[in-house]
Formats: sequence, structure tokens, C-alpha cells
Amino acid sequence: MPATDWFSTAQLLGYVAFVLGVGCFLQTDDRRFKWFMTGECIAYVAHFALLGNPTAVASASLSTLRSVLSLHTRSKWVAAGVVAANIGFGLAIATRPSDWLPLAASCLGTVALFTLQGVAMRGVMLCGTALWIANNVIAGSIGGTALEVVVAAVNVATIVRLLRANAGRTT
Repeated sequence: MPATDWFSTAQLLGYVAFVLGVGCFLQTDDRRFKWFMTGECIAYVAHFALLGNPTAVASASLSTLRSVLSLHTRSKWVAAGVVAANIGFGLAIATRPSDWLPLAASCLGTVALFTLQGVAMRGVMLCGTALWIANNVIAGSIGGTALEVVVAAVNVATIVRLLRANAGRTT
């Protein structure tokens, strides 16, 4: 990871994304989950813009739009449009293989938010989290890396809580 100033504006925005992201994955209500994710994505847009990572900015921007849209529709056509936009941004601005990490994560998140619910949605989001971890390490994002590692742990804990709750309902 490149040397960075832990208290630069860019890193501080990464810490804001951290707080919102942890709050997001603590939610068991899918609607509140999506609102927290919207806030996290907005903070990520500014964070990665200041870090000079244009594909992460594109991905976080589309993720913001995707999160808001998913609050209002579950249309597979809208989801396909967001995935297509991610691929289009990638083709236009990706210059190395690692540039595709946040775009692929956003595609996974789009599929999850528009077509899945509950544990399945969070499981696919967990796969996207792994891609964000790799991107953030490469980009030198302190808050972003911490966010995604903690989000992975919190998401797994929430998945376990949801599975236990679902098992309690079936017995």
C-alpha cells in the first residue's frame, strides 16, 4: 500500500464511508440497509476522487444511483442498465486489470440489490466486499480497506443472525 497521510481529507472521507458502511451491514431491514449504503457510496465517491481512482469513482457513483433506484424498483431492466453502465465505464476508463475490481463489485451489488433479499442479497454483497478489499489495498485507501474488512465481518454476523431468525420461524 502506498504511503499515505492518515488524516488527509481523502482519508477522512474514507472513515465516514467506514462508519456508514458498518451501519449498513448491521441492518436486518433491507430498506434501511439500502439507505445506509447510499450514504456510504456518496462518501466513497468523494474519497476515491481525492485518491485519484477514476474507476472506483465511477463504480461508487453508479452504486449510489443503484442503491437509490433499488429503494423504488426491483426491475431487472433497471439492474441490467446499471450493470451495462458499469461495463461501459470500465471499457472507457479502465487501464489495468485492477481497475475492474470496483466495477465488478458494483455489478454484483446491483444484481444483489435488485434481484435478491435477506441472506442471499447479503451473501452476494459479501463477494463484492472481497473485490472492494483488493481494490482498496491497491488504491491505498486506509478507511476503505478497514471498512470492507469490518463490513465483511459484520455482514457474516448479520447473515448468521438472519439464518438463526429464519430457523426459529420454521420450528
